[in-house]
Amino acid sequence: MRMTQRAPAEFGDRIFKWLTLLMALSIFALVALIGFELFNGSKLALKKFGWHFLVSQNWDPVNDAFGALPFIFGTLVSSAIALVIAVPISIATAVYLTELAPRWLRQPLAMFIELLAAVPSVILGLWGIFVMIPFLRDPVFPWVQKLLGWLPIFQGPTIYGYSMLAGGIIVAIMIIPIITSVSREILRSVPGSQREAAYALGATRWEVTRIAVLSYAKKGLSGAVILGLGRALGETMAVTMVIGNNPQIVKSLFAPGYTLASVIANEFTEATGDLYLSALFEIGLVLLGVTIIVNAAAQLLLKTFAGPNIKPQH
Repeated sequence: MRMTQRAPAEFGDRIFKWLTLLMALSIFALVALIGFELFNGSKLALKKFGWHFLVSQNWDPVNDAFGALPFIFGTLVSSAIALVIAVPISIATAVYLTELAPRWLRQPLAMFIELLAAVPSVILGLWGIFVMIPFLRDPVFPWVQKLLGWLPIFQGPTIYGYSMLAGGIIVAIMIIPIITSVSREILRSVPGSQREAAYALGATRWEVTRIAVLSYAKKGLSGAVILGLGRALGETMAVTMVIGNNPQIVKSLFAPGYTLASVIANEFTEATGDLYLSALFEIGLVLLGVTIIVNAAAQLLLKTFAGPNIKPQH
């Protein structure tokens, strides 16, 4: 009787195991199919341009001249600006929510952060066009140039508004909720014994936060930042609406720029020639590769942080 009862249970366990494995493999298959389609679509550009595509600055669809360097440059610069703005705000917010905020305030603040993450990028883009750009154009950009105009990146005309700096700011707004939420979970996972030991040695609250919490969680926080970077690299609509979409490498942050995602969104429907379309596919392939590498690095850092704290279940 017991053998009869165990057999259906073991059969059900096997079905459940293989079903969940199939679901997990389907995610891998989906990413592989996306990569295959991008590679297949970019064969013509890969054959004609090779690695020169990644280092060429010339983007002239009329003459079938294509180079991705201005878009790679714009993606990296706008993402770097976003991280410079978002990382201090996000980590400081996470520290406040986990270490300093009264309990009655923590949940409402966390809820507002999650609401910001839920705002569609096109809505943020419209807000950027009608609110942020006029405000940046006058008075922010002239004030920044007056203060930091001795730096090359803050020289040049400030009349555009639509600029690399504007694109970085809008991306920063979008990745703040991601970095904050992940950082908050990392800080909450720091063992209470860390804090208690620091307090027992006479440390102040700031010293406990800096030495016992932030020092312990630095690898996890680095992973949170890289996850935010992965999100920044692939942002499309909001950046497209405020960055200016100029396929040139410029040294001033006040000048318009372009990103890998933006050029695909703007020009894919206009691509009439086979080589033009293939070049856009290759840009998508480059963006996919960079995003996978960045997210893999983030997961590795998070795993490294969480690994020693995970105890086997008996």
